[in-house]
Amino acid sequence: MTSQTSTGSCCGSNGSCGSGGTVDIQSSGVVAVYKVSGMTCGHCEGAVSKEIAALAGVTSVKAVAATGEVTVTSTTPLDDAAIHGAVDEAGYELVGRA
Repeated sequence: MTSQTSTGSCCGSNGSCGSGGTVDIQSSGVVAVYKVSGMTCGHCEGAVSKEIAALAGVTSVKAVAATGEVTVTSTTPLDDAAIHGAVDEAGYELVGRA
């Protein structure tokens, strides 16, 4: 789990680290968009994407820190509790569906 500052950023006040909030295994299936708080940079996007991509059935994840939205494509509808657990494991907060 990534250590967070009081602002929710994994990168401190400058917000510049890493890149890559997209994990695309295969893009077809059920699409759901979630709101996640605390993402401020590419590293944050990557951490959230990595945890969600590890869930069974997930084929694509795109996290966007600027909007706080995470788009998840899966072979079947995902359980919101599983998404919540993955986002929590990454060190962020699932606000709900967008």
